[in-house]
Amino acid sequence: MKKYFFLFLGLSLFVSCSNDDNGIDPGPTPQPEPNPDNVDVDAQNFMWQAMNLWYFWQGEVPDLADDRFSTNAEYTAFLAANTDAENFFYSICNRHEEIYGSETAIDRFSFAYEDYHDLVNSLSGVSKSNGLEFNLMYKYSTGNEIFGYVLYKVPNSNASDKDIVRGEIFTRVDGVQLTDINYTNLLFGSNDTYTLGMAHIENGDFVNDAKEVTLTKVENQVEDPILVAKTLDVNGTKVAYLMYNRFLSSFNDQLNEAFAGFKAEGATELVLDMRYNPGGNVNTSRLLASMVYGTKTGEVYIRQRWNDKVQEQFTELFGSGYLEDNFENSVGENPLNSLNLSRVFVLATGDSASASELVMNGLDPYVDVIHIGETTRGKNEFSITLVDNPDLGFPFYYYAGEKEEVESGINPNNSWGLQPLVGRNENANGFYDYTSGLVPDIALSEDLTNLGVLGDPNEPLLARALEEITGVSAKIDLTVEMAAESFTSSRFQTPLKDNMYLDKPLQFNK
Repeated sequence: MKKYFFLFLGLSLFVSCSNDDNGIDPGPTPQPEPNPDNVDVDAQNFMWQAMNLWYFWQGEVPDLADDRFSTNAEYTAFLAANTDAENFFYSICNRHEEIYGSETAIDRFSFAYEDYHDLVNSLSGVSKSNGLEFNLMYKYSTGNEIFGYVLYKVPNSNASDKDIVRGEIFTRVDGVQLTDINYTNLLFGSNDTYTLGMAHIENGDFVNDAKEVTLTKVENQVEDPILVAKTLDVNGTKVAYLMYNRFLSSFNDQLNEAFAGFKAEGATELVLDMRYNPGGNVNTSRLLASMVYGTKTGEVYIRQRWNDKVQEQFTELFGSGYLEDNFENSVGENPLNSLNLSRVFVLATGDSASASELVMNGLDPYVDVIHIGETTRGKNEFSITLVDNPDLGFPFYYYAGEKEEVESGINPNNSWGLQPLVGRNENANGFYDYTSGLVPDIALSEDLTNLGVLGDPNEPLLARALEEITGVSAKIDLTVEMAAESFTSSRFQTPLKDNMYLDKPLQFNK
């Protein structure tokens, strides 16, 4: 009898550590034994088993080697030696420097999350948030004082009707000056409500204002990643503009509808604004790339490369072409709307990561990608979500319809969710080497003194793209007086962070 399992790689992949005779061999499965100090090693055991099978650099980490342990007692002692589960996880990540061709492979992005619920919700665009998106930047070249500047407000959020707008600056939270030591607790801690103290820059220095804005985080805040979708008429040229802030599969239909609107309005050029997009769903990136380039299902968008033992098994089960993802011609049951462009203007910065970079790299063999902005973050690896559920066998998957069943089997002693890097994406030409980021064709930083209004033709980055499209100089001065730089952002402090994850169904025989 043939039975089908679909492995939903990305929304989440729930893994136990037994071989369920499904065609995938998980490799060694040492089992922990009672230990003299009665240390609970459920989390550590799950982490090791999962990383031994899936981790991209499994072959480079000595403690993840298939022959690392000769006995269960030795394995148990190894797990019990590190009682902090999070520390244990990072201890088995590839944090040392190895050279793969021209790529310096250091794992900067794998992470563990103590409560998998928050992680899985974040993958669907649901989080606890007040809806204010901002970057944090140092005030001076020395010292640890920092400030925040507003990027945008999420519609229908707590922040959406508050007196705070893009470009405004804040220096204090609940009356306390922000520093690189206290910002995590003040802005991203357990305090659901906080008050921002606003400021302005005068003669190159910061002046605190009396204005304060109080914000409250709300459970189950949903963000539509399409912040702006409009068609501009610029000197007779119809230019589609899309401000896209996260790759979320739950909004694929809305993305397709936006492109239907662009087509109906006669757009012949596209400015794709991903300057604040930290990434997300790989399949959604494929759909977006198809909406730009075309429904050419015979042409490769990306190829996946997993660790050696997983790659070999996938190839044996499904053939060498299985790990190739081609362009798409439909979104669910609906035809995909494409502009069929030969060039696209992409606005991207250091806040653009993973799936944003994947779109740029995946389109590059086929489309002239004109990158305006800054060097991107440099994340070319993808991840899957791993959660400990011993009852469902290996492998098993998660989707909304099975949520109750999946959650009922979660190991009650281990609620950790893992988001390890498990593979690398390369384009049709085999290029993947952008761990240092994608360098812009036209370098232009955002200006703190003039961030502009997103979607307005006079917003500096958009104005520069329109100048390139029309050949007519921008009506505004594009000189940058104070470059908007940051060391982190509200986006990178969410459970999803800058994760790029797969959701490709796999078929297994049983």
